Amino acid sequence: MKTNRLILALLLLATVAGFPTPARAAGDVTVRGILISASNEKGESDGRLASYVPNLKRILQAESFHFVGEDSTTLSVPGAGSLELGDGQRVELATESTSGKTVLLKIRWGSVRQEYVLQRRGTTVLVGPNDRKGGRYAVILSGG
Repeated sequence: MKTNRLILALLLLATVAGFPTPARAAGDVTVRGILISASNEKGESDGRLASYVPNLKRILQAESFHFVGEDSTTLSVPGAGSLELGDGQRVELATESTSGKTVLLKIRWGSVRQEYVLQRRGTTVLVGPNDRKGGRYAVILSGG
């Protein structure tokens, strides 16, 4: 009986102190964002983007892609946070619900506002404003 009380007390303490517990961690989602600059100039794309280049070419109809910055955040569901991606680009995120394998994200990036159902291991591309060099910004979002 004492053991059960001790375990219950430790779980309560961990929850109050903000330590992740199994029930709490299941509702969290980690979102990673990579800011890229897409250009119509011929040339090599950044090697860090190699696995994304075929899809980026199809979506953005550009010739080369350059890594600008990245950030990640872990959000509670429901919850909110942001990604600071570099070059003054900030993406605000809010989670609405989760089904275990997916999470509903409300995304705000400048004038871009979008709702997206992100799979825990899925990826999506947000097309954004023009960059300072005449190209176009995009953000690759992935969920974990």
